[in-house]
Amino acid sequence: MPKYVFYYFPVKALGEGPRMLLAYGNIEFEDKRIPMEEWATFKSKTPFGQMPVLEIDGKQYAQSIPIARLLGRKFGLAGSNEEEDFEIDQNVEFINDIRATSATVQYEKDEAYKAKKHEENLANKYPLMLEKLVEMITKNNGHVALGKLTWGDFVYAGCLDYLKTMLQMPDLEEKYPILKKPIEAVMAIPQVKAYADAAPKCSI
Repeated sequence: MPKYVFYYFPVKALGEGPRMLLAYGNIEFEDKRIPMEEWATFKSKTPFGQMPVLEIDGKQYAQSIPIARLLGRKFGLAGSNEEEDFEIDQNVEFINDIRATSATVQYEKDEAYKAKKHEENLANKYPLMLEKLVEMITKNNGHVALGKLTWGDFVYAGCLDYLKTMLQMPDLEEKYPILKKPIEAVMAIPQVKAYADAAPKCSI
């Protein structure tokens, strides 16, 4: 039985999707949550100076989306051909575009510029992005892609709280109820719910 170790910060953010995928696959894994005070020391031990990192029998795999894609393929949650794989990739990358756009603003240190950029994005970027996200999930019957459960649903479910924080939209699902559907699908899986119920609680 391969030994799995997953390294990430003690938050959900970009790490929760892979953690839930490991739970889905009934994989026993060491959930190593590296606190910020240990990060400077641990950083040099990672492939690119970033987390998350998945370790399988000592071999390291980096970058959150490729890790999720790898686990999705292992556990039967990928597409059945290249075109279906592309659709999952495409839709996950769009979700990541929303996160990256909003995170650039959220991590801005100049408070006046940060407020200005947030207002600009509220007016010019977020409405279209969220409209397209709603269309995507509606078209796929409450899923991220292919109209069924894929690894993309786990990426989405794992990062939505983080995404809401970056967007400064805590009521996002109340405004767009369809956005709850992929999370409900993932959390309806008994082993994933058991993992989530036992996991350390964090807001993002």
